[in-house]
Parts: sequence; C-alpha cells; structure tokens
Amino acid sequence: YTLENYQQVLTSQGMLEAFINTFMIAVPSTLIPLTLASMAAYAFSWLNFPFRDGLFLLVVALLMVPVQVAFIPLLKLFAPTGLLNNFGAIWLAHTAFALPFGIFLLRNFFITLPRDLIEAARIDGSSTIGIFRTIVVPLSVPAIAAYGIFQFLWVWNDLLMALVFVQRGDSWPMSKAIQNL
Repeated sequence: YTLENYQQVLTSQGMLEAFINTFMIAVPSTLIPLTLASMAAYAFSWLNFPFRDGLFLLVVALLMVPVQVAFIPLLKLFAPTGLLNNFGAIWLAHTAFALPFGIFLLRNFFITLPRDLIEAARIDGSSTIGIFRTIVVPLSVPAIAAYGIFQFLWVWNDLLMALVFVQRGDSWPMSKAIQNL
C-alpha cells in the first residue's frame, strides 16, 4: 500500500488548494443553514405568532424555486458588494437555497417531540431559548445530523454554484478545479 498517488494528485495543478477551498466553502455553507433552519423550525413548531401557518406555507412554496432562476438576480445583487471576490456569495447562495428544505424537514421532526416535555420546561421557568437549547436540540440530534449530512454533501459536490459565484481561480473548489484538469 502506498499513498504516493494521493500526494501526486494533491500537489499537482493546485488540487490541495482546491481541496482546502472546498472545505472552506462546505463547512460554513452547512453550519449557517443548520443553525438558522433549526431556530426557524423551532419557531414554526412551538411558538405562536401572527401568520405562522401562512409563512410556513411560503417556506414550503420556496422549495419549488429552482436555483437556476436566481443566478442573474443574485449576481446583480452581489457584484457591487464585492462578495464575488471571496466565499461570501457562495455561502449566502447555498444558505438561501438550503433553508426551505431545512426548515421543512426540522419542523416536521420538532412537532413530533412530546408537548408535555416542552410545557413542563415552561412551567419550570425555562425561557424559549433555554427550551430550544436544552430540550429540543438534544432530542433532535438525529434529524439535525441528517440535514447536516445532506447539506454538506450537496455543497461539496456542487459545480453549478461554483461556476457562477466563485470568480477567482485561486478560490475554486475541487469540482471546478477537476473540470479544468
């Protein structure tokens, strides 16, 4: 067994840099939607606020919007801000298109948690954030992990958004670098 082949691939034509770039894109593009989707799903599951059901229907409707429809508006939005020269644009784009699925998936899991447990925590004086942090998140680790795996793999293997939002050659992820071999 030898690791020389891996060394040769990673040191040739900037593949190690592309691997690091892919990691730098995939981790924040996974953690940001995970955090936002879990908090939004908790709100849609256990908090009462005006237009909650209507807003959730809007989130579900956003699942039907294809990524390709938003490329030109997002490029026009990001260009004056300078986000296309770093990873900010691709982080925001991946986050925006991951949130509807994440909110939908996690909300449907959160509503299956026992209502008595949430009510007991409220009676004991726990705050909304405390209930989320100490009860909902620990009980929902399997659903959160499943969503995190889906999101990470989708971002890691994505070529289309890398072609559109990563403009500089020194910031290309592996999918774009492999295409240029």
